[in-house]
Amino acid sequence: MSRHGLVRESSLLQRRLESLNAARELAEGVLPDPDLQSVYEVLERATSRRSLSADHTVVGFFGATGSGKSSLFNAVSDSSLATATARRPTTSAPLAGIWGEEGSGPLLDWLDVKERHTLPPVPGLAEENTGLVLLDLPDFDSTRVENREIVQRMVGMVDVLVWVLDPQKYADATVHHDFLRPMASHGAVTLVVLNQMDKLNTADAAAVMQSLEGILAGDGLGKVRVLGASALTGDGVQSLRAVIRKVVVQREATTERLAADVAKAAVELAKASGEGEARGVKGGTKARLASELSTAANVPVVVDAVHRSFKRESAKRTGWPVTRWLLRFRPDPLRRLNLGRDDTRPELNRTSLPPAGAPERARTDAAVRDFADDASAGAPGPWRAAIRSAARDGREELPDALDQAIAGTDLLAGKRPLWWLLFNTLQWIALVLAAGGLGWLGVLAALGYFQMPVPEVPRTEGWPWPTLMVAGGVVLGIALAITGRILGGWAARARASRAAKRLKAAVAAVAEQRIVEPVEVEITRLKAFNAALKAARPG
Repeated sequence: MSRHGLVRESSLLQRRLESLNAARELAEGVLPDPDLQSVYEVLERATSRRSLSADHTVVGFFGATGSGKSSLFNAVSDSSLATATARRPTTSAPLAGIWGEEGSGPLLDWLDVKERHTLPPVPGLAEENTGLVLLDLPDFDSTRVENREIVQRMVGMVDVLVWVLDPQKYADATVHHDFLRPMASHGAVTLVVLNQMDKLNTADAAAVMQSLEGILAGDGLGKVRVLGASALTGDGVQSLRAVIRKVVVQREATTERLAADVAKAAVELAKASGEGEARGVKGGTKARLASELSTAANVPVVVDAVHRSFKRESAKRTGWPVTRWLLRFRPDPLRRLNLGRDDTRPELNRTSLPPAGAPERARTDAAVRDFADDASAGAPGPWRAAIRSAARDGREELPDALDQAIAGTDLLAGKRPLWWLLFNTLQWIALVLAAGGLGWLGVLAALGYFQMPVPEVPRTEGWPWPTLMVAGGVVLGIALAITGRILGGWAARARASRAAKRLKAAVAAVAEQRIVEPVEVEITRLKAFNAALKAARPG
């Protein structure tokens, strides 16, 4: 691949790594920690590998006991390094053959490969500075736990995996179930070599190769390159060298390996999460939630109190002055609820509404649950649980928040209609008129009682003015009181309606802050997670 192509692939890989990391961060607290930890390890390995030599390709030879893996390593590298390892005190340490030592040190330190050998050029495989690192690794079916751990670690770290199988154990479940099948997504950086082909005749060799390819297809590696070879006779060794050389020269293996790691991690993260998007918050569900919370928070009780309080105050302001004082003995419904006061700070005030009982709490819980269920419909299980949890967390704070919202709502209790002033003025004029007539009649009666001259009073249509004054004042006062009661009833309903709108808006604001917004945050997080996961997976 050209340098321009390598840069493009590297940039694409970087974007996919960033997307996978974004998905991991978004899923924290939603998906199980082990799933997120495995993704974090993939990201850490990718970051570490990309910070090391890009001029070296690490090819690891993996095989079971008796597969001839070390012999094939020697044949390919044209050396006897692996044979020499049998004389070492331990065979659990990996061994490296290097073509191009410069820059390989930190990479081999990261791989934890202690034994390193710089090898001379091998025709058809590598020149002196090709940048190839061949690793001979312990047997993956070793009875030593340390050996198996090394193999499992190296499977996740080398750039190219060469699986060396033999005709007797090529179908062994250990290699297929524990290694090849889980790495099915890494077919682009996987080679399978059937070694010891010298033990088979032509017909048997073809049958075994066909059987092996069928098993690999069942493992999800139907497109993987399968080669036959014999380390003893050298058959197929040159072909294997050519394949390895091509991989090294193209310098795509590291990027392809890491891309496969990201794809696999993204797929596993998707399995842990599940597929789907949440239905989301709709206007109708928000309105139903606010309506249910309004009822549970006793908004109808407050609205009724506003209605009765206005009617009471209207009667006090517009009723007949002779009887209106009796209303002072009737408590103000709003004041009884500790509402409608001008001498308290709303943010510190609390109502005297009855605390939420079992029915109110059940209604609140049901409303929040129904809202969360509707909003989370379609979301995968873990995310649906997270959305519901966000709604439940907000529900715990609702009672106090709703009470404070009601207490802080301006119920317009201090707003006095202008017609009250007009009616009140007319009532007092009527009372003064009636009182003046009574006083006039009283004076006339007193003069008559003391046998004093009684002056003639003015008359209209035969009716004396004092009498007309008394009758007119009383009739006017009663008429004003009746009219004021009718108008007060209409105005009370209008005032209660406006108060209901304000209260419901306050309750809706609390619902938005405590329930709706946390739920929307989780839904948005799910959308971002799905988008990041899609960007991290292959197109």
